[in-house]
Amino acid sequence: MTGVTVNGLARRPETPQPETAASWETDSDARRRSPAVARNRAPIAAVLPDLLPASGCVLEIASGTGEHVAHFAEVFPALDWQPSDPEPSSLASIASWTSGLNNVSTPVAIDATEPGWPVERADAIYCANMVHIAPWEATLGLMAGASAVLASGAPLILYGPYLRGDVATASSNLDFDGSLKSRDARWGLRSVEDVCAAAEVRGLAFERLIEMPANNLILVFRKA
Repeated sequence: MTGVTVNGLARRPETPQPETAASWETDSDARRRSPAVARNRAPIAAVLPDLLPASGCVLEIASGTGEHVAHFAEVFPALDWQPSDPEPSSLASIASWTSGLNNVSTPVAIDATEPGWPVERADAIYCANMVHIAPWEATLGLMAGASAVLASGAPLILYGPYLRGDVATASSNLDFDGSLKSRDARWGLRSVEDVCAAAEVRGLAFERLIEMPANNLILVFRKA
């Protein structure tokens, strides 16, 4: 896939410093709080009605603090939400944030690099800020897992910063990419083209790209 554009735009405007989901504060009740989530959850929720089914189960991969799923569960009460994360401390934070929400299931441990997810079926999958803060194998595992649990036509929705072959990368994103790689050489911003290629060979067709604030994108795929 080459030459991805949205609404005829040839380039993206410069916007604020990209988010890092790896920064958070922890409350006494195990809840983690991410400043990035406080900024991005409303803009993401604003575009999700056009992407999510009217009902069914949404599996969130790499739920992190749990703030996204807690917010979305309240905004979309007709959907059942299944959060997940590989880290025990994150699972505790998710459970704390979603306590009392009847349409959120108990968070489950899912490592995207490992096959055999403990969820057999989902009507949509949402994943934010994992692809760049994880080895490339996690993206490949995400695509394979999504292909296994999604029904035909169901969406995989990715949110985060990406590189684009036909668009100059904002200097803030280049700095962010360097910072990620200095922390772990296996991390870093991925190209939209590489992510779409990995999805395609695993039966997930690229549908659209949506520009988001703070140098982020939403990528939407559909199970073939």
